[in-house]
Amino acid sequence: MIASSMLDTAQPARSTLLDRPRTSRWRRRIAAVSREKASEGVAGRILRRLGLAIGIAGMIAAIVELPEIADQTRFVPFGWTVVEVVLAFGLFPVLAIVSVGMSCRAVQYVAGVAAVSFVAAMAVVPFAYSQPEADGASVWLYRVLALGVLAAVLAWPPPLAIAYLLVSAALGALANLAVLRESTMLSLLGDFARAAGLSALFLWCAIHARVAADRVDRESAIESSRAAAVAGAAARERERARFAALIHDAVLSTLLDASRGGTESPVLRRQAERTLEQLDACRVGEVEPDRLDAHSAIGFLRSAVHEVNPGVRFTARRWAGFDDLHLPVEAASTIAAALAEAARNSLRHATFAGREVRRTVTVTISAGGIRVVFRDDGAGFDLSEVPADRLGISVSILGRMRRLSGGAGFVESQPNEGTTVTLVWGSDG
Repeated sequence: MIASSMLDTAQPARSTLLDRPRTSRWRRRIAAVSREKASEGVAGRILRRLGLAIGIAGMIAAIVELPEIADQTRFVPFGWTVVEVVLAFGLFPVLAIVSVGMSCRAVQYVAGVAAVSFVAAMAVVPFAYSQPEADGASVWLYRVLALGVLAAVLAWPPPLAIAYLLVSAALGALANLAVLRESTMLSLLGDFARAAGLSALFLWCAIHARVAADRVDRESAIESSRAAAVAGAAARERERARFAALIHDAVLSTLLDASRGGTESPVLRRQAERTLEQLDACRVGEVEPDRLDAHSAIGFLRSAVHEVNPGVRFTARRWAGFDDLHLPVEAASTIAAALAEAARNSLRHATFAGREVRRTVTVTISAGGIRVVFRDDGAGFDLSEVPADRLGISVSILGRMRRLSGGAGFVESQPNEGTTVTLVWGSDG
């Protein structure tokens, strides 16, 4: 048998059992991150861009401050200088990398660790300087305090970021008090005010950007919800009209047949019973107007194929407890149209001279999914030899199912061995 879904992937992929666990683990991680990045809103994208910008700013600040750091090594042992530089700037390159390729949660985690590490660098200043400086220059960490504040804005809510600003500004002023030879309480307050004021400007900008992004996401979610509600209402109205038309036609057909028939007919009785069942379901409201349950979906597909060929044998399989189906009307219409096209193609092309062709449809309902299989034992054909201008299979069957969200279609056939068309939706897809 030749499966149409396998035509473009005829060569099997080879992989060893030893390679699969390692590659699949990384693929799952990459796929999870890709899904999260694809689904994140404006707030997530702003968070990533801020993380990248702050990470790069930390690396630039480290380079710019190198001359001052080297100059202040006169008063600080080299080991303490390395500790301060690593604590202050070591995590900002990591923040830039994580902001590009990992989840928003990872960005916030690294930013929080960077903010705490920056405070730790300032806390060790009194222990690092063995003697105060003679020239009155402030400690170099004091000038890059805004980096720690920006990292805190990324990691924590605004109240915690503001508290971080106050604590870090106070530590910066105390660091200058420990380093500078001539330092007074007035200069201490001035150092605190300057550090807090400059950092507050960066803090306000970052908080405003994140709050604005959150507002955009909320408005977008509200608009999406409204659009979905409007679309759902329109779909329900269309389905009510369609269902009313179907009921109307069934009632008229039943009454017309009853008026013409002079004797009792089993066919007419079944038709009347089916019409009454549909009317009761519509009156009581037991079914969703834009969804079909398992029973309704089976009846819908049976009607679709029997309109084309009443001789097709129709079978449905359901298992109690595993046949919970909520099939959208649009999906049911697509499957029914593809099934009807398969039946028409079989009538046109599957005939055998001197032999009756058997045609069957099997519908299987599973948890949240449906599988429809149309089979005939007719002439069959070679899929590779189907002309390009023959659109019955490529467009009317497979194309329809490809365009259906959650759907898929497959055609298998060989000359003189019949044809099988498989249509799936939901969990069976």
